Amino acid sequence: MGLHLYFLRHGETTFSQTGGYCGHLDPELTSEGQKMAVEFAQAYQHLPWQAVFASPMRRAVATAEPLANAVGLSLQLRDGLKEGYYGVWEGQTPEWVKQHHLEDYIRWMTEPAWNSPTGGETAVQIATRAMAVMAEIEANYTEGPVLVVSHKATLRIILCSLLGIDLGRYRDRINVLVASVSLVRFTQYGPLLEFMGDRNHLNPELRSRPGT
Repeated sequence: MGLHLYFLRHGETTFSQTGGYCGHLDPELTSEGQKMAVEFAQAYQHLPWQAVFASPMRRAVATAEPLANAVGLSLQLRDGLKEGYYGVWEGQTPEWVKQHHLEDYIRWMTEPAWNSPTGGETAVQIATRAMAVMAEIEANYTEGPVLVVSHKATLRIILCSLLGIDLGRYRDRINVLVASVSLVRFTQYGPLLEFMGDRNHLNPELRSRPGT
């Protein structure tokens, strides 16, 4: 079978609804976000899961728990899977950032691999810590599905790193909506993307909710 990595973005939060910058802030899931986590577990619990890795942030843990509980696995929490840190932009809107930190915002939008939000992390820094977790998983699990529950920017950066996409283009080439799942299968030729950003496990009402 080989290693199959399923990448799940956490369910809905108030910040995913508004588009505000939420990196190291730690909001809970909304009630709809909790339903998203349950529906993922119901759709995927039949697989022979080997491990469940997650960011230690509450929104990721709450998304991972229904599946982990259903299949009897403990969560393996890793700081490397946390969302990127937005520095002084945390909790603010893009409009506020453009008003107060326009030059940093332009640099970050133009080349986020090496430019960070004011006081925050670059994509290269996020990739360094997140890919250390990927290396740990590859070293310890050679067969079967492993679930990785993380965040929007971090997951896009991981996928770019695995697939050989320029980190500076992670926003332009990869999209993962809340509660979406992507699958990368490891073959003799390296990581192979099977699907990305799938949300067919969600009921139509949840899939149609606005948000980023």
